Amino acid sequence: MALLPHNSQLLDAAGRPLSSILAINRLDEPEKEHIYSCLLPQRLHDVLGLAENRLCNSAGEKLVTIIAPKGLSLVRIEARSKPDDGVVVFFLELSDTQFHQMELSFCIVRDPDAPRYAVDVDEQGVNNWFASQGRNIPEELRAMRAGLFPNQTHHGLQLFAAFFPLLERFTDSLGVQMIVAEPLSYDNAIRYEKYGFDYLRGRRLMLEIDREFQPGGRYFSRLNGSSPFRMPGMERTVHGRSWAIHDDIMDEPWDGVQIYRMIGFHAGINTFPGREEKKR
Repeated sequence: MALLPHNSQLLDAAGRPLSSILAINRLDEPEKEHIYSCLLPQRLHDVLGLAENRLCNSAGEKLVTIIAPKGLSLVRIEARSKPDDGVVVFFLELSDTQFHQMELSFCIVRDPDAPRYAVDVDEQGVNNWFASQGRNIPEELRAMRAGLFPNQTHHGLQLFAAFFPLLERFTDSLGVQMIVAEPLSYDNAIRYEKYGFDYLRGRRLMLEIDREFQPGGRYFSRLNGSSPFRMPGMERTVHGRSWAIHDDIMDEPWDGVQIYRMIGFHAGINTFPGREEKKR
């Protein structure tokens, strides 16, 4: 049963209720595409020039690929400004969990016209898997100075605010009451707090991070100018803290944070209440 106002149970073309991604993926391709296209914000349609109710532009070029294999409980959506463009403008991956939850595995938004910062490869050009297999310090410095957060290759399009209500309504229409995710970085966790998420695991860590970036704290004392990612004053913004954490300022690697959002409920969590907004 749907919980959000003016929302209803998702049905297939035959009028049968759908309650999972696995169930949607059993449908024929046109019906699957029609259902999953509801997750694309209108602004993305505008940016890509998508024809109304289609995944193609006016020239008939398919710009949105929906990968939803039968028998699997996941869907991946990739949108590009050109069919052969290496830059994915909108990348989304969702999956069912064994506990009848919606897992938001990835949501990446890139401005295709923005400069690229090669932080996703090491200095030899090999994929570094979110800097877990080596870093590209020169590119990270360029990205940080341009205002990007760790692991961002491009500036975004500020689409998440438009996308998230669509995800919440989609999840609700399946009768699923919880969205879960694992933020890959500190700034991701803070951003999810803004959208009403609470912590399954990691809230104590987030509060500890805030405490230790205060004057007298361990991380505050390590903002000593020993690297460009550890400059005094970086404790005051999410941007500065994120880069310092990316630079291994913590005693342990960033890992194991899990968050959740109940449908229709904003948790009101704020683990960095004294933050300053990043100057643009």
